[in-house]
Amino acid sequence: MGILNKIWKSKLWLLITIVFLVALNWLASLYHTRIDFTNEKRFTLSKPTKKILKNLDDAVIVDVFLKGEFPSGFKKLANSSSEILSEFKEVAGNNFQYNFISPDDEMEGTAIKWGDTLSALGLYPINLKSQLKAGEQQQLLYPVALVRYKEKVMPVELYSGSSKAITYSEINSAEAMMEFKFADAINKLVQTEKPMVAYSAGNGEPGDVRSYDLANSVLLKDYNLTVLDLNLNPLNADTFKLLIIVKPTQKFTDEEKLKIDQYVMRGGKLLLFIDKLDAEMDSLRIKNEVVAYDRGLGLDDLLFKYGARINSDLLMDLQCDFYPFVTNGSGQLEYLRWNYFPLFETKSNHTINKSLGLVSGQFVNSIDTIEADGIKKTILLSSSPNSRTIATPAVISGRENVNAAEDAKFKKANIPVAVLLEGKFQSLYNNRLSQAMNDSLQQYGLTFKPQAFADGKIIIVADGDMVLNAADKDGPLPMGINRYTAGTQYEYQFANKAFLQNCLDYLINPSGLSEAKAKDYTLRLLDTKKIEAEKTTWQLINIAVPVVLVFLFAIIYQWWRKRKYTK
Repeated sequence: MGILNKIWKSKLWLLITIVFLVALNWLASLYHTRIDFTNEKRFTLSKPTKKILKNLDDAVIVDVFLKGEFPSGFKKLANSSSEILSEFKEVAGNNFQYNFISPDDEMEGTAIKWGDTLSALGLYPINLKSQLKAGEQQQLLYPVALVRYKEKVMPVELYSGSSKAITYSEINSAEAMMEFKFADAINKLVQTEKPMVAYSAGNGEPGDVRSYDLANSVLLKDYNLTVLDLNLNPLNADTFKLLIIVKPTQKFTDEEKLKIDQYVMRGGKLLLFIDKLDAEMDSLRIKNEVVAYDRGLGLDDLLFKYGARINSDLLMDLQCDFYPFVTNGSGQLEYLRWNYFPLFETKSNHTINKSLGLVSGQFVNSIDTIEADGIKKTILLSSSPNSRTIATPAVISGRENVNAAEDAKFKKANIPVAVLLEGKFQSLYNNRLSQAMNDSLQQYGLTFKPQAFADGKIIIVADGDMVLNAADKDGPLPMGINRYTAGTQYEYQFANKAFLQNCLDYLINPSGLSEAKAKDYTLRLLDTKKIEAEKTTWQLINIAVPVVLVFLFAIIYQWWRKRKYTK
């Protein structure tokens, strides 16, 4: 105590205090930590995300186009983006930078606005009216970001809906997915090699304008894509991480099925989008009636062995998209909901379905899961509570009662249309391999495997059109846009592409980011009924109680002063 008194009396305490505070701040700049008190740990990055950020060998720059005067929902989205990116900056340090840019700003060194560039990249705006200080204004809002690494650029959609009025639920979902979306984009940019993916050809799979968005916006962007004719080429699991088969129309031979089977036995992944029935819109528009019949693809026994069966039926659902019908003799078109265009809500908590919007289908079949030893089945997409199936041969007519009442026929619920199979698959050809089949394997230097040596993954979707795009006079439309409502008030961007990308990520991208994707933020909304009932009470409390407390304090203080100083 004597030393402290001497320091205090000598007035050195001021210098020592200054030195101590400077040293404390310097140490805090080098070594610091943060504590996340939120229940969802929303300000705590997952371990895979931290690993990606810590291993950056060059600068990553993120440009977010949410700068300006927006409605409150999109302002909250911008604030959430800033918060998560500041967390990224905290981990990555100087190798991470982020900026907020207005789409109306011009690109550096040019007269081109950022908004025009974003549209050219296929990042289309949301058109909404905003109430600003100067009055009402029409705005084109781009809830997107561009992630740049070296010479590569990848877009990130912060809000996948097309609604002009973002809801609390959508904000919540967008916030929960933000870490995953940014981390996934960075992870794909820093990869030195893209996974090899084979797109099946030779069985009538589309390779025209219908597969434009699938190829250019998804497969070619993130993967090394090879179009593979199974009739002519081997299918090597060491080369191709995934085989994707989309809407085949011709029968698969035993030799082709054997190649697929042995590919799965060797660890290859399958992603199938299959139309079992032949039911095409072009035929319907010509004749206004079409008979849906089985294509005879020959895949039934293969899928059955793996644990699933696509049924020869058509799903009809009261939760469905629009189609233009001629409702009177004048030829006038009216947009009505059509039960053959079902819309699927993702009900499972699987990471593939995380924060996914409505997925659209056309002439969809149902799926049954089959008992298969050691195979886990997860339903990814299913119908609404008001659905039904019709067996083949099914007559589809444009004269049907498209506004079918919610009667006993539409009482089936959760009819599966997409399933994930996981486990050690058994070969279809175990104990039935012919000498000719064995010779065909040996031709490619392969030996027959009766069972998969490790857990495999297969996703089967009973709709071939789900990942294809339509086209109009201006060219291809984005995947998930109904060509019959494009450009009308009924146009809506469905989440088909997001569903496809989630399937691909789960099957072949080993980033470990599923932990980030599994984050879930609890939406804590006020009880509107209780607010309305107790509104006046709480207004009185908020206004009157502070005033009463001030008066009460004044009275007590005056009483205390009089008692202390009055003799």
